[in-house]
Formats: sequence, C-alpha cells, structure tokens
Amino acid sequence: MTAEIVNLRKARKARDRVAKEQRATENRVKFGRTKTERQQAKAEDALHVRRLEAQKRDGGKYGGGNDESGASS
Repeated sequence: MTAEIVNLRKARKARDRVAKEQRATENRVKFGRTKTERQQAKAEDALHVRRLEAQKRDGGKYGGGNDESGASS
C-alpha cells in the first residue's frame, strides 16, 4: 500500500479557501444588516435631514445670505 500523493499547492489553496469562507461568514454576521434595518436607517437619516432643513434660518443680520438691507462693505 502506498500513500496518496498530495499536491501541496492545491492543499494550501484549499485550506486558504476554507479559512477565507469562514472569515466571510463571521463578517456577514458581524457587519451584515437585514433589508429592514437598512430601510429603517435610511428613513431615520431622511427624517433628520428634513428636521434640519425645517429649522434653517433665512439670512438675517448674521445669516450670511445675500442681504441687501443697506449694509455697506
């Protein structure tokens, strides 16, 4: 009986492939978000933007807008 000949390059690549897949699985659990979570975050961001836009001030004395109220330069 003879031992099976193993191509070391193929064995190394197979081992690396398994390790990479395991790392990818761990990252999917760690960083992955469901579609519902992504949609919720997007809706919250849009709400924050709307609130900020609603609270913006229109020029005024110190607003920095194009104010033509007679201020000399």
